[in-house]
Amino acid sequence: QVQLVESGGGLVQAGGSLRLSCAASGRTFSSYAMGWFRQAPGMEREFVAAISWRGLYGGSVKGRFTISRDNAKNTAYLQMNSLKPEDTAVYYCAAGDIKTLSPRQYEYNYWGQGTQVTVSS
Repeated sequence: QVQLVESGGGLVQAGGSLRLSCAASGRTFSSYAMGWFRQAPGMEREFVAAISWRGLYGGSVKGRFTISRDNAKNTAYLQMNSLKPEDTAVYYCAAGDIKTLSPRQYEYNYWGQGTQVTVSS
């Protein structure tokens, strides 16, 4: 069992930056692929980024967001730069026992409660 807790969300102006953190419980953190997804009001949840030993990014964030992980701290991060109002959403961290990075939600076994990111214009 893995429990995930996101933090770092908030309100930021367009063009600004935020760093989200995802703290995971359990001793097998390093064996899981970690993903970030987001859901805007009235929209479906969409893939943002994932990481195992390399990163994978959704098209709308590529070049602006960077995913990373610190296995010693059981924590994954999402550095978000050049934020736009359309990045406003609840951001969710997820962990998946998968060998190949995936943008598909159903491949991730564990989910956090989410953290709100609001980008003002």
